[in-house]
Amino acid sequence: MNLPPVVSQAEWETARAQLLVKEKQEMKARDALAAERRRLPMLRVERDYELDSPAGRVGLADLFEGRRQLIVYHHMLRPADPAPCEGCCMFTDQVGHLAHFHARDTSFALVSTAPIDEIEAFRARMGWEIPWYSLVGTDFNTDFGVTNGFGLNVFLHDGDEIYRTYFTTSRGVEPLGSVWTFLDLTPLGRQEEWEDSPAGYPQDERYGWWRLHDEY
Repeated sequence: MNLPPVVSQAEWETARAQLLVKEKQEMKARDALAAERRRLPMLRVERDYELDSPAGRVGLADLFEGRRQLIVYHHMLRPADPAPCEGCCMFTDQVGHLAHFHARDTSFALVSTAPIDEIEAFRARMGWEIPWYSLVGTDFNTDFGVTNGFGLNVFLHDGDEIYRTYFTTSRGVEPLGSVWTFLDLTPLGRQEEWEDSPAGYPQDERYGWWRLHDEY
């Protein structure tokens, strides 16, 4: 294996400082991209969808659980799936504690084409607490751009209307995992005063909402 050179402490500090400049440039670029994302036009959801849950049939509005924003990951679990998708499962393993999403008025849900009893069995095996719904008998995947099996959609609930605000798939889901990276995809963002958001968006003190997940 051709490893990088071994250098002195001073040389290492110099090289690290040079890289840090580029890392900060990248961070600022990500912040600017998130600000632009918050200004994307929205698409009104014209149809209602009935999904299966452990408690019975539910509509899309129910997935919000009374919150304003909703992140939906389209997991590739199929009916009688002999080999659940490793990538989708690695993604789900990295989703943060839901209490932090809820503190920002945001719900998180999984959806799949597998029947709800198979979903619940697999969810128990994986130890996941994320709400998970079955799309059996619906066009939910195809209506929201999921044609290759997986993807991530973001929705906003405003009054009686639901809007689709963002979508990504393929390698677009790879950088996600922390609560912050997910919130950066939402129309309201992290809702902190340092963010570049449209006038009137909810914002409060930087880091002011952070809590231990059992203290919200």
